[in-house]
Amino acid sequence: MGNETELMLKGYGLTVAEMFYHMPDHPHVLNTFIWQDYDLAPDHPRLFKFIEFWGEEIEGPLHSVRFSHRKMISPGEWRNVVGEFKLH
Repeated sequence: MGNETELMLKGYGLTVAEMFYHMPDHPHVLNTFIWQDYDLAPDHPRLFKFIEFWGEEIEGPLHSVRFSHRKMISPGEWRNVVGEFKLH
């Protein structure tokens, strides 16, 4: 899909999710899994696609998901600065 800077310029931000899930062999025990990817807020299509994948392919059912999203830059904040500093 492109490098990280291209994604950020297109409005993507870093989304980090902590997934709490039941262990398949010990359903009363919760474990965690950390997922991160560049995603678009507020809909978070990549996160929800991963949650859907989890429900279909992973044996440990999800208990809950906690996530945060940080938009690193937006097109109006990006500046191309060319310069050189010489020390000594």
